[in-house]
Amino acid sequence: MDAQKDILMITQEEIQRYQVIRKIFDKDISQQEAAEYLDLSDRQIRRMVRRVRKEGERGVIHRLRGAKGCRRLDGSFKGRVLELYRRQYADFGPTLASEKLLERDKIKICDETLRLWLVRAGLWSVHQRKKPKERTWRARKEHLGEMVQMDGSHHDWLEGRGPKLVLMGYIDDATSRFYGRFYEYEGTLPAMGSLKAYIKLYGLPKSIYLDKHSTYRNNQKQRYTDWPFRDKQELTQFARACKQLGIELIYAHSAPAKGRVERVFRTHQHRLVKELRLAGAKTCAQANAVLGRYLWPFNQKFQVPAQKKGDWHRDLNPKINLDEILSVQTKHPLRNDRTIVHNKRWFQVLTRTRAENITVHEHLNGRMDIKHGQARLAWRPIAGPLPRIMERKLPIKPRRQYVPPKNSYWRRTSSIALMR
Repeated sequence: MDAQKDILMITQEEIQRYQVIRKIFDKDISQQEAAEYLDLSDRQIRRMVRRVRKEGERGVIHRLRGAKGCRRLDGSFKGRVLELYRRQYADFGPTLASEKLLERDKIKICDETLRLWLVRAGLWSVHQRKKPKERTWRARKEHLGEMVQMDGSHHDWLEGRGPKLVLMGYIDDATSRFYGRFYEYEGTLPAMGSLKAYIKLYGLPKSIYLDKHSTYRNNQKQRYTDWPFRDKQELTQFARACKQLGIELIYAHSAPAKGRVERVFRTHQHRLVKELRLAGAKTCAQANAVLGRYLWPFNQKFQVPAQKKGDWHRDLNPKINLDEILSVQTKHPLRNDRTIVHNKRWFQVLTRTRAENITVHEHLNGRMDIKHGQARLAWRPIAGPLPRIMERKLPIKPRRQYVPPKNSYWRRTSSIALMR
């Protein structure tokens, strides 16, 4: 203990002050010159001289150094927090764990304090981030609804308690306001269903920024390379619906290009997974119920104000049938007996019509309509024609090769030709 008391923890600045104070004792400089040299007041120099004359080198050291803080937390409290973390929040980050400790256990603790405790206890490691690649920076859009980034996140959201789900997410580029819904896969119907829910909640955005998934963009090579066909590209069902609604689709050439939605998915994969675990969600419907309660406080915490006022979302025109536009529309030729084949099933059109082509509408709720233009046609499913019974074919005997006789005209003609 005596050896530890003899060790002085002193900074370079305090060494400099001590050296200047010694010059005052040697009468090399005055106290006023020392105050000017150290950029301190005359009063402070006089107090420092008295302390150094009495205590020596300890006189320039701050007296609170090594003392226990007045806001220091009790050791039993620290042990209780760490025990709760081990039992209930073992894989939670310090920020999320501090929020849950306050929300569920009524324990208020700073996230940075908890981070230091967890690192020292070996319960949390500091992640070393890789150096990012150099990319061109793009500023946020200035208005709410000017551009919405959209993507689907494939992740084991239920941690094995149920099926693997896909989170279809929409994040506003100007404010980082997030909206999403869980589906069992990423495809045309989930994309249309999530867009329909977003439109009913906020309105029609000006543009959507998404990747080149086959649901959103036709990635097949164009059949025609000559003008005027080379500029035409077949639209997917989702792209066709967005075009009818007046929503511009912007395709990203790489995942980092739509980094805002990619980063928020990483945040949800850490925070939302824990919320689903604490709620005990096991199905897609239960996961969407938890997501509905989760989104409002999440947006309140992470949403930022737009640079300019004004909402660029458009209200849906009452004359527009949103359910009809957001449906899978497939054109089929109508046969002479008014039958069509759709998804390997046969249907009989009951309404008499002279149309050569009709359109099958598959709605999000599972209902199916057959239309010619805006006219809805009556129909019913049928079994279709019976397969033909193949007749039994008799085995074909091998044909004998014909060999002409020696006195045939062919032989005589060939020999004469050779003689000539």
